[in-house]
Amino acid sequence: MPDWTLSAFSDEAGASCEEQIAALKQARISRMDLRSIDSFNCTLLPVPHAKEVRKKLDAAGIQVQMFGSPIGKIDIADDFSVDVEKLKHLGQLAPVLGCHAVRIFSYYNKTNRSHDAWRDESLRRLRELSALAVTLKLVLYHENERHIFGDLCQDVQIIARELRKAGGAFRMIFDFDNYTQSGENAWENWLRLGQVTDAFHLKDSRGGQHHPVGQGDGYVREILVDALKHHWKGPLAVEPHLSHSGAVAQTGPSGMDNVVYSKMPPAESFHIACTAATGLLNQVGASYH
Repeated sequence: MPDWTLSAFSDEAGASCEEQIAALKQARISRMDLRSIDSFNCTLLPVPHAKEVRKKLDAAGIQVQMFGSPIGKIDIADDFSVDVEKLKHLGQLAPVLGCHAVRIFSYYNKTNRSHDAWRDESLRRLRELSALAVTLKLVLYHENERHIFGDLCQDVQIIARELRKAGGAFRMIFDFDNYTQSGENAWENWLRLGQVTDAFHLKDSRGGQHHPVGQGDGYVREILVDALKHHWKGPLAVEPHLSHSGAVAQTGPSGMDNVVYSKMPPAESFHIACTAATGLLNQVGASYH
């Protein structure tokens, strides 16, 4: 059985469940990272509606690999209880959709508090979320994201050191493009973070514009080859960001639109992104399903 599992943020192809299923089937990808569907963010998806979504996904042979939640994408001065309630709701959705993995972030600092204060409050919140995740039988995956505490490598290392424990409910996502967009070298970061990387987001850019994965400055091919060499295993998710779809717009600032792909219908650019990702995985000799 392959050790790598591939999914995609299919809301970048279309808003409805039917559009997302069609896009995944066309790309021959049998998993989705569920960020939004039928105009509901995953943290607001009503349980009865989730049951209907599950029926459609089962009929299509598609699984939910991870909830692409926005938890942690608020300020350290904002009401933390909002994120707690979102995580509790995902705990209700988990058995319905057969998914127990949750993507999270580590908080903005828009009021410019000191770096130490930012660190301490972010870690406090992450610890509480991690403890709650255990009771909800969820596993949290932290994504390095621009402008949050866990943006640059040195702070991602702090999060990993403080939260990621063997057998625990806290893991780490390596997003190639977010490091590039933040001005860091993804290859150098991989050398520092490879041992604490539990998942990949397949996203790439060059000159500030998003490109199909493997065609940008994120050292994606080199890192995947090295991951294979060191017997890495885990989930990977295609996150295209090639066109400024409604799903992408809701994620916040994320680099410049690609002048070529942004003119395409979202489903078309999504397919290009998925084809590039599966082609790259095949080229490096990765065994995935």
